[in-house]
Amino acid sequence: MSDQSRGPSKWNLPERPKSKNYAYLRRTFGFMRPYTRHMVIFSIALLLTSAATLSIGMGLKFVVDQGLSAGSQETLDTGLALLVGVVVFIAAGTFVRFYYISWIGERVVADIRAAVFSHILKLSPGFYETTKTGEILSRLTTDTALLQQVIGTSFSIAIRNSFALIGGIIMLMVTNVQLTALVALVVPAVIVPIIWYGRKVRKLSRESQDRVADVGSYAEENLNAIRTVQAYVHEDIDRSFFNRNVEGAFGTAMRRISARAMMGSAVIFLVFVAIALVVWAGGRGVIAGEITPGELSAFIFYAVMVAASVGAVSEVLGELQRAAGATERLVELLEMEPDITAPAEPKAMPSPARGAVEFDNVTFHYPSRPDTAALSGLSLKVEPGEHVALVGPSGAGKTTVFQLLLRFYDPKTGTVRIDGMDLRDVDPRDARARIGLVSQDPVIFATDAMENIRYGRPDATDEEVCAAAEAAAAMEFIERLPDGMKSFLGERGVRLSGGQKQRIAIARAILRDPALLLLDEATSALDAENERLVQTALERLMVGRTTMVIAHRLATVVNADRIAVIDNGHLVDTGRHDQLIASNPLYARVAALQFSADIKESAADEVEAAQ
Repeated sequence: MSDQSRGPSKWNLPERPKSKNYAYLRRTFGFMRPYTRHMVIFSIALLLTSAATLSIGMGLKFVVDQGLSAGSQETLDTGLALLVGVVVFIAAGTFVRFYYISWIGERVVADIRAAVFSHILKLSPGFYETTKTGEILSRLTTDTALLQQVIGTSFSIAIRNSFALIGGIIMLMVTNVQLTALVALVVPAVIVPIIWYGRKVRKLSRESQDRVADVGSYAEENLNAIRTVQAYVHEDIDRSFFNRNVEGAFGTAMRRISARAMMGSAVIFLVFVAIALVVWAGGRGVIAGEITPGELSAFIFYAVMVAASVGAVSEVLGELQRAAGATERLVELLEMEPDITAPAEPKAMPSPARGAVEFDNVTFHYPSRPDTAALSGLSLKVEPGEHVALVGPSGAGKTTVFQLLLRFYDPKTGTVRIDGMDLRDVDPRDARARIGLVSQDPVIFATDAMENIRYGRPDATDEEVCAAAEAAAAMEFIERLPDGMKSFLGERGVRLSGGQKQRIAIARAILRDPALLLLDEATSALDAENERLVQTALERLMVGRTTMVIAHRLATVVNADRIAVIDNGHLVDTGRHDQLIASNPLYARVAALQFSADIKESAADEVEAAQ
């Protein structure tokens, strides 16, 4: 088991926060800057369509007063033709506006996702040890999707309706000051329920998102553990829990839909009541000869526009608050400084690579366990080409040695060197390029066998990949797959056994051809026959290169040049197997516990051979 403690569960993600600090939204402007031309086209289309929409009121006034009231067929035809032309212009402008702002929204969010993902790849494992992976994925997907919605839709709605609101109010005053005063008294009666219901709908929308997230999370966990689910005959219980989550999401969605429907009904009722009052008051003015029918028509048009704009802006403000909260979370990720970075002027690693390793009085604490030393004053030197096995109880610090060699962490005190270079003085990528790793829990990617092995060296030819698979004794099972090397291995290698996964990982390391080979119990999941095959391949691979092995199998340590016994983060002793059995009680005890089955099997093989 890894020395690194497991992080917290990904469940119970916090609710998407709302923020009234819209300054965070300004951070998205930097991502918009490369697309200034698109923003200019959008802005021009928005201004022109807004102006054209406002002109419709004056057009109505002209048609009614100069055409209908005056009984002029020619004026009526001209006015209607102009209105149709304006509407066609608005339709074309709306297409341009919608297309460009939607393009900007999609493009900017794609860039933000790429920037966030690129940045989190730089963060050290220490960050992931104390941060929920599900939370990071939530920010990378859900928060960026919310930003896309805001930039591509809500932002446009907010600006368009703000222009319509300001322009509509100005045109109301231009058309008739007395009726404008009446509207000022009526509008609050329309706005209050819109705001109240709008808040309720937004709250239920967030709750609905959370319930849907619960459904997805529960399904993901169970599908990833489908073999365990079925092995424990847990399907009925999981089905019941899943259905409960689905029904919860459905109930929340229906409450949201009910509130939104009620808000729509209330708004329609109140708006038409307000319009009726304006028509009543305006009609009295027309009868009294105080205003013309055209002025009343234009005024009603602008009053409806103002009411609709206020309602739209009030809804969008909630979306903008959520977008500000989402942006704050994304900015937090982007501003997270990695613990492990290359120095400003990294020193060059010596060439050719030799694979020399040195731990000089190293003390280290994992971020999740700051009070417990994983390594304490450890000093160990491994010569180029030497084969060293690390042995000790579980949690002794063996895997931590590998973590520091890969510079996933920096020691609290002391120095870790590869080829004589302090790892803090060089680019981590240069140091890691000299290392091949086979872990006890091999990672298989959701692609075919060829690409899983080629992961070790992306520029390798197909022939080199096949040769590595052959050397790792992986070809015999790969050839039995439906499409051979091109066979999809499933999510996390679900189509492979544990031993097959490990042979893929070994082939990956063989293909990398590293100067320093790290084997973290690389043969632990193999049966006896396959272990012999892989051990033979590994022995060929280890020739001429430094190899460090975390071993729980006797076969791994008996041929080692040296065995390092580690306990509680301290280097207890070094030597060969027979020497340590005689001189070191800890090693003798660990060997008796861990290698007893291997010793019996080896003795049985010797007896069988003698017969």
